[in-house]
Amino acid sequence: MLKYLSRPAVKLVERYLPDPFIFVLLLTLVAAAAAIGVERQTPLAVLRFWGDGFWDLLTFSMQMLLVLVTGFMLASSPPVKRQLARLAGKAGTPARAILLVTLVSLAASWINWGFGLVVGALFAKELARQIRVDYRLLVASAYSGFVVWHGGLAGSIPLVIATEGHFTADRIGVIATSQTIFSLFNLAIVLALFIVVPLVNRWMLPDDKDSVYVETDMLVDEKSRNGLATRPAEHLENSVSLAWMVGIPGLLFLLDHFLLRGGGLNLNVVNFLFLFLAIVLHRTPRRLLDSLNEAIKGGAGIVIQFPFYAGIMAIMVQSGLAETLSQGFVSIANADTLPFWTFISAGVVNLFVPSGGGQWAVQAPVMLPAAQALGAEVPRIAMAVAWGDAWTNLLQPFWALPVLAIAGLKAKDIMGFCLIQLVVTGIIISLGLTYLP
Repeated sequence: MLKYLSRPAVKLVERYLPDPFIFVLLLTLVAAAAAIGVERQTPLAVLRFWGDGFWDLLTFSMQMLLVLVTGFMLASSPPVKRQLARLAGKAGTPARAILLVTLVSLAASWINWGFGLVVGALFAKELARQIRVDYRLLVASAYSGFVVWHGGLAGSIPLVIATEGHFTADRIGVIATSQTIFSLFNLAIVLALFIVVPLVNRWMLPDDKDSVYVETDMLVDEKSRNGLATRPAEHLENSVSLAWMVGIPGLLFLLDHFLLRGGGLNLNVVNFLFLFLAIVLHRTPRRLLDSLNEAIKGGAGIVIQFPFYAGIMAIMVQSGLAETLSQGFVSIANADTLPFWTFISAGVVNLFVPSGGGQWAVQAPVMLPAAQALGAEVPRIAMAVAWGDAWTNLLQPFWALPVLAIAGLKAKDIMGFCLIQLVVTGIIISLGLTYLP
């Protein structure tokens, strides 16, 4: 049934979903119009919100670009490519390839969202080299695993409220991850998604006549230039010793960070790990730079679109529009239904504010007083915001940009399949947040 349901969804999205850059331009106009029409802001005020906030995501934009570039360089190193090829060889059939890439992406995303985005996309590419399978669904399956990230070890909202001195500590105190990430209801939701998401992807596998395949020669990465070094500079470029004299101390720094200083895993640490592993595993600076030149080609979308999303977030937050949206859902809730309506409102807000931390800053001042007034569980409400933020990423192409860049596809190629997953995962998460103890 899902195979036949996915067919019109794929065609609908392919026909009407524009390029992600067009999508962000339309969202900018919608947010601005809503701020003027709903919040009674003046056009000049909205213009100032947008312009003043346009560059607020520069640090994050660079981090995301490095997620793409360093992850690509690591995965294109000979040892990692061999391991990915070996794992891909265990699939054997198109159906197993879909199941395997989804499970790998789910597991990697639960550990760390940046890791999951890169690993899933690169593994999908390796599977496509070995198995004739619908490439759109393969990449969509890799991206669909991202839905669990905010219920995992790197979930920004549960980690924020577990930190001493967080901005809502005076209202809710510090909430341990045992009540959020490792709570029974959250683990049950994650487990259900680990079972259902791969199966749904498998059931959407098109017939051969409806499948879209990719030629394997299109998936071959650019080879490093080989040849005898004739200049002193070329000797340095091809020096294993030089690469390892810098790469190994970088890895030693990480050992110190984790083992001696008890440091955690965040986006900067992931990028640092990817970069220095890539330096060591490529063995020479020349091979690393060749890989970098190939990787950077896919970063254009991140560079141009993230500033526009920063502007949209500024309009949503500073105009009061995000708060109004959240309050609208809260007004129809009671203690039992508040987690559900919080989840739905977070999903809507995420379309305009695709940032977990930023979304919590917007919704916490609305959701936390409502939870306390209605007698709802605060940890569950916090996780409802987290899951809502992760859920509509299946529709919002913001986070798909690194995956699409690595895979060489466009958003319209995968979002039809993701639309089916949006419905299925929305039901599972809603039921878990509302009914599980």
